[in-house]
Amino acid sequence: MPKRLILPHSASAATPDTDGRLSAPSARRNAEAICAVLERVAPARGRALELASGTGEHAVRLAARLPGLIWQPTEIDPWRRASIDAWAADAARPNLRPALELDACQPDWGAARAGQDLIFASNILHLVSDAEARTLIEEAARALAPGGVLALYGPFLRDDGFASPGDAAFHASLIAQDPDIGYKPVAWIAARGGAAGLTLEAQISMPANNLTIIFRQPPVIAQRNR
Repeated sequence: MPKRLILPHSASAATPDTDGRLSAPSARRNAEAICAVLERVAPARGRALELASGTGEHAVRLAARLPGLIWQPTEIDPWRRASIDAWAADAARPNLRPALELDACQPDWGAARAGQDLIFASNILHLVSDAEARTLIEEAARALAPGGVLALYGPFLRDDGFASPGDAAFHASLIAQDPDIGYKPVAWIAARGGAAGLTLEAQISMPANNLTIIFRQPPVIAQRNR
């Protein structure tokens, strides 16, 4: 999972709020846009797994906007798991579960979490290595139910380069701290999803030059009797 990096304050810095809650500027800014996209692509009912849930601010908003989904946040950092549960307690959403400890960049978690109708990950892939990003996508594919959706939000490298000078500078600051991390090309993400058996459905433009990349697990097609 992501290392302790020096990031721009606008990127993902989390600061203490009240009652154990953490708050991140980026989570506040992008929550509405993310909710709007997931309302379009998510199934109306079922199970949702959020990977690397961070402060918990997305989880409470998404659980409220997608009431037919049982929303399961996960996080490797115990400090952030406590924040997720503090936000959840304040929101009192009946479909929002307590945070689970899960490192989505380590292998072998997908089968244990099988049957997910939606898996969502926000602002993580640029903070991990190629190998860890590949593992996250592969394990998510294993965890998805037939017809299930994988939604990956964050900054990505386009075919024609960085979306802005700010993105190029952010990427440079990341690889200066760890040359194994940084922005992943959209084409690379698409290839990893395809290799895991997923179908690429959409690349949705988001505020601040971000994207939400949507994959779907193909449905099971029953064979006709002959």
